[in-house]
Amino acid sequence: MKDALKVFSGNANPVLAQKICDHLGIPVAPVEIGRFSNDNQFVQIQENVRERDVFVIQPFTEPVSEHIMELLIMLDAMRSASAKRITAVIPYYSYARSDKKDAPRISIAGRLIADLIQTAGANRVLTMDLHADQVHGFFNIPVDHLTAIPTIAKHFKAGYDLSNMVAVATDAGGAKRVGRFSERMNIPMAIIDKRRVSDTKVKQGFVVGEVKGRDAVIFEDEIATGGTLVATINTLVQAGAHSVHAGAVHPVLCGPAIDRLREAAVESVVVTNTCHIPEQKNLDKLTCLSIAPLFAEAIKRIHTGESVGALFT
Repeated sequence: MKDALKVFSGNANPVLAQKICDHLGIPVAPVEIGRFSNDNQFVQIQENVRERDVFVIQPFTEPVSEHIMELLIMLDAMRSASAKRITAVIPYYSYARSDKKDAPRISIAGRLIADLIQTAGANRVLTMDLHADQVHGFFNIPVDHLTAIPTIAKHFKAGYDLSNMVAVATDAGGAKRVGRFSERMNIPMAIIDKRRVSDTKVKQGFVVGEVKGRDAVIFEDEIATGGTLVATINTLVQAGAHSVHAGAVHPVLCGPAIDRLREAAVESVVVTNTCHIPEQKNLDKLTCLSIAPLFAEAIKRIHTGESVGALFT
C-alpha cells in the first residue's frame, strides 16, 4: 500500500494533511506550488505517480478561489502524469452553500465547481458534512461523504452531563442534521424559527421544543461570521436555557466571528480541524477536535476497496 498510495496537499490546510499521513504511516508527497511573474499559478509534482492511487487534500478555505484553482491545477498535473486514480479530498466544500437558485439570475455554483473538479481530472471525491446533502448529487463521479457527528457527539458524551441536555437546530433547514446528532447523543432536540434577512444578518423568533432550565447544545455544519450562532445563543438565553454550548464541523470563522464568539453567552464551542484555525483566532472556549484519523481510515479503505460506510454503522 505504501508504494501505490500517494497523498499530496495544497496550501489550504497542510497541517491536516500531515496528520492524515501520520495516521497512514506515509509521508506527504512533495509538490512544488508557486507563481509565474504574471501571477499565474504553477504546480509541479515532485515524484513519480504513474499508475499510483493519488489523493489530493485541499479544503475550500480563504482565499477560496485561489485554493480551488490550486486544486484544479494539481488534479490536471496528476492526470498528465498518468496517475491511475485521482481522489480530490475536500474536507470543507464551501460552495455547498450555493446549492439552489433562490434569487433571479444567479449561478448554482455548487454544481459548477463539481463539474470543474471532474473536468480537471478527479475520478472521485472524499468530503465531509456538506451544507446541503443534495450537493452530493451534483457530482457525476463517486463521492464518499463523511460526517464528524460521531466525533463531536463523543466529545460531549465524555465531558458533559447529558441528562439535562437538548440539541438545538438554528433553523428548520438544519433539523435533519441536528436530528442525527441528537440520536447519536440520545437527547431530545429543539428548533429555532429563523428568517435570513441577508448573508450576514438573521432574524429569529420562537423556540419549538423545551429548552427552559436545560443545557442546550447548538449543532451546525459550519460557523462563518457567527451571526446565526450568536442570534441562536441569545434566543436560547431569553427562553431560559440553563447553559448554552455549540458544536460545528467547519470553523470558517470569517469576519467578526471571533469577536462575536468572545462576547457571546456560550460556555464552549467545539469544532474540528477541517479548516485551519490560526493562532490569533484561538479562544479559551474553543475546542478543536481532529478528524485526521477518520480521513486516514477512509483513504485507506478507498485504496483497498473496503466499505467507507461501515465506519459509521
